[in-house]
Amino acid sequence: MIVYRSIHDLRAALDAERAHAKTIGLVPTMGALHAGHMSLLAQSVEHNDLTVCSLFVNPIQFNNPEDLKKYPRNEVADFAMLESNGCDIVFAPDQGEMYGEEIGLKMNFGVLESVLEGEFRPGHFSGVGVVVSKLFNIVQPHRAYFGQKDLQQLAIIRKLTRDLNFPIQIVGIPIMREVNGLAMSSRNMRLSDAQRDIAAQLYVAMSSIKEDLDRNVPLEKSIALAKDSLRHMDGIQLEYMEIVDSDTMQPVSKIENDKNISICAAAFVGEVRIIDNLYIAQNR
Repeated sequence: MIVYRSIHDLRAALDAERAHAKTIGLVPTMGALHAGHMSLLAQSVEHNDLTVCSLFVNPIQFNNPEDLKKYPRNEVADFAMLESNGCDIVFAPDQGEMYGEEIGLKMNFGVLESVLEGEFRPGHFSGVGVVVSKLFNIVQPHRAYFGQKDLQQLAIIRKLTRDLNFPIQIVGIPIMREVNGLAMSSRNMRLSDAQRDIAAQLYVAMSSIKEDLDRNVPLEKSIALAKDSLRHMDGIQLEYMEIVDSDTMQPVSKIENDKNISICAAAFVGEVRIIDNLYIAQNR
């Protein structure tokens, strides 16, 4: 495995590989890697001749400076995990390499970013769009791999890829969960063992909605019951829980089996904000 810090050096290395008709997969991350990231890496290793993983804590997607400051970082452990799981190239730039002296570019994804995460984290998806666009331009991969835990981000990136005509296949990888159901996330490192069990109740509540809907309980009643169960639970503060079209993130009032529909939720457990989602109808 080779580590590059420089855009110029990475591009030169990848140009040489492309000259030999190598296919390239990209796994963008912010480090603090876990088994969920490794599931993305495994798919890229399987589908491509060469896999590039980026490690960059992107400052412009944090709307909370304290969250950026506390985001877990362990580059040495990340490198070891990537190498042992078959990564070929790591791109680990610093902020100056990625953005220079000034970060001025903004993106707007319209109604797709006006709800859920976009409502509670203004500017977040602009930062995501900018850094992903830069990575796509730098690496020029054939395929890029993203986790479905960040479902709204995945929808944003698919729109970005279509609208800017990037010739890249976007591959969504299913959520990896802890034994208790908690969706794997780098931020889980900031939770105590007791808090991890509390955080897992978000998934339990979403699963109860899916079970209710399977028993033909009205949608409004099933989601109200789930929200109520969390509001009466110590240690967790629900921010939102909505049933939405998985492609547009717009709320739905009924379940249509020819649509992609998900439950999306966010909550605070102590100072740590967690997000999760659960497909309840899939058309693909």
